[in-house]
Amino acid sequence: MQSFTAMLKSLFYFLVAGLCEIGGGYLVWQWIREGKSGWLAVNGAILLTIYGFVATLQPVNFGRAYAAYGGVFIILSIVWGWQVDKMVPDRLDWVGAAIVLMGVLIMMYAPRAQL
Repeated sequence: MQSFTAMLKSLFYFLVAGLCEIGGGYLVWQWIREGKSGWLAVNGAILLTIYGFVATLQPVNFGRAYAAYGGVFIILSIVWGWQVDKMVPDRLDWVGAAIVLMGVLIMMYAPRAQL
């Protein structure tokens, strides 16, 4: 089983990766969809590149890390929409986020039998 410190470090990497990907995508969105400055797209591309590097810091294989990250991305997207776009999540958004979070925790941190 992973140590608590290792689990916190992994969750931190998920958080940073998610903020880089969502933030980068949001900046590109602002450029293309909202007609904002092209510099937003440049900064968005930089954040998206950083996301790619941060994701490699996870202590598990690529498939598991990216599958679990998909769940983290869903949760962070709900929070981003709420805090940045002011779209208040409803009860079912939070129920779905809780289910996804359970999946992430199981995939990443549940003890596994050695074969």
